[in-house]
Amino acid sequence: MKIFPAIDIKDKKCVRLVKGDFDNKTEYEMSPVDQAGKYKDHGFKNLHIVDLDGALTGETVNLNIIQEIVGKFDLKVEVGGGIRNLHSIQKYINTGVEKIILGSAAIKDKFFLKEACEKFPNKIALGLDAKDGYLSVSGWKEKSNQLALDYLKEVNDYGFSRLIYTDINRDGMKQSPNFDETLKIAEISNCPVVISGGVSSIDDILKAKNLKNAEGIIVGKAIYDGDIKLEELVKEDA
Repeated sequence: MKIFPAIDIKDKKCVRLVKGDFDNKTEYEMSPVDQAGKYKDHGFKNLHIVDLDGALTGETVNLNIIQEIVGKFDLKVEVGGGIRNLHSIQKYINTGVEKIILGSAAIKDKFFLKEACEKFPNKIALGLDAKDGYLSVSGWKEKSNQLALDYLKEVNDYGFSRLIYTDINRDGMKQSPNFDETLKIAEISNCPVVISGGVSSIDDILKAKNLKNAEGIIVGKAIYDGDIKLEELVKEDA
């Protein structure tokens, strides 16, 4: 089970949102680069970064910060947030990012997802963010009329190498992930699934380990708020 500590960047700071609400955010003192260093010092190997400015604008706003993190620390980094064209993907690949997460752009345009997977093999992760089973897009400000399961069935053979499933109702709430919905996704997905949204304790990590086709789990707010100690968490990282 890969543990992905999370860094969400907004206005050059580490922040955490509640259910993706930009008006309900907590800012943290430590800079994104220092936070990444802290994770590295504790022995983590993977890192999940979201450019929240990018999610709102569709531009690679925090590319320089992410470039510094990748350059400074030997971490396998996945990045998402507003990546809506092949040029942006190429920019991140050039910085040494391991996986580029496509969300809104892939949901709005399946052909873009297919093209990206063909052009950048083994580099594309699909981010499915769902509320009540339905996909949300554009920084979670728009709810689509498409069920996550139906969409996945349509694109399952496109060639993305990782699927990140987030239950928006759980995100930032520390009420445990939605394992039932995640299991439905994992059962049909052609690639490994990373669980996201609501991790509250080490028990959630242990439960995730028993989920079929689960590659890893993303942990954010529970780290920042001290509910999960990094020393405990890194023991589960494999």
